[in-house]
Amino acid sequence: MTDLAEALVVTAWQVEVVTSRLQHENPAIRLDSRSARAGVTIHRVATTSFGRAGIVGRLVDYLSFYFSAFFVLFAIARRGDLIVAKTDPPLLSVMAALVARLRHARLVNWLQDLYPEVAAELGVATLRGPVGSTLRRLRDVSLRTAVANVAIGDRMAERLTMLGVPADRIAVIPNWADDATIRPIPPDQALFRREWMLNSKFVVGYSGNLGRAHESDTLFRAAQLLRDRPDIVFLVIGGGRENVALAERVQASGLTNHFQFRPYQPREALSQSLAVADVHWLSLLPELEGLIVPSKFYGIAAAGRPVIAVTDPDGEIGRIAVREGCGLAIMPGDADGLAETIRALAGDSGRVAAMGRAARALIDRDYSRSAAIGRWKVLLERVAT
Repeated sequence: MTDLAEALVVTAWQVEVVTSRLQHENPAIRLDSRSARAGVTIHRVATTSFGRAGIVGRLVDYLSFYFSAFFVLFAIARRGDLIVAKTDPPLLSVMAALVARLRHARLVNWLQDLYPEVAAELGVATLRGPVGSTLRRLRDVSLRTAVANVAIGDRMAERLTMLGVPADRIAVIPNWADDATIRPIPPDQALFRREWMLNSKFVVGYSGNLGRAHESDTLFRAAQLLRDRPDIVFLVIGGGRENVALAERVQASGLTNHFQFRPYQPREALSQSLAVADVHWLSLLPELEGLIVPSKFYGIAAAGRPVIAVTDPDGEIGRIAVREGCGLAIMPGDADGLAETIRALAGDSGRVAAMGRAARALIDRDYSRSAAIGRWKVLLERVAT
């Protein structure tokens, strides 16, 4: 969103952002209620701050955000304005659609995920019954009345079509990485690789949130099968619920020599941190295909690294990785297949390098930041007239 907002300002758009005063990792911090960055005006609204630890507290935080954001958005929106609504907190499009209707503005939904379906698939029982049906109906109205709905993958666009959203109101614009900053770095030149004493290892990396939508059991069981390979190390950078669970299982099973866990790295160090791994893995539960897209793939590819997608092979990233020759897809649960894949790649540096080159070529050809922002500009200009 930051990339898009700042790029629009450069081309004479007036951009205002409505967001929370809370900081993601530390809800005790209160940011300024109004500020500016690179020509973008930022309105930060007051909310409760129970944090992300409990579902009830998170729900109260969401409701307080909807309430505060509604009034700020209502105050600044004018006839003919474009309101671009993202999907965090969930169902934000419902509130934005109401403001758009009242202020005669135009709504564009930027869909990073589809709720309440995601929550229902992850086991929130109340969203599988009447409550979920009601929320879906409200959400569907906000999708059908929008002038455009931007899906971040083809599978998500297919889901929107099934919900009855007109095809001419669906656009597919994948997320992107900072491909100008994230550049391929040879493993032997990766600074963190030396610092973390991984120079002589074949490193299987993960970078980012490892949460409810992902699973780590397949990787853990594959690591057990590779216990006899001290040259293979699994590097996990980031956080999340599954990250914590995986670290606990590693500790309890005596696999600590095969794993390293590192905290999130600064954005400016992302190119170096992604370069540490010879190959990256990512994960998505098959039932969430079309509801979420593992967008970390684009950063991995920008870094010139192949990916092992532990996902439905016919899922969004599985399709791309296999089709473009920049990675492999393993069905979640197939620990034997994953272990064999890692063994094969660890013994074939030429294949790994070729897949890495294919990954970067894919970014340069189809998924660069400039290309994605260009598609956004074309879309916004079309729906604004």
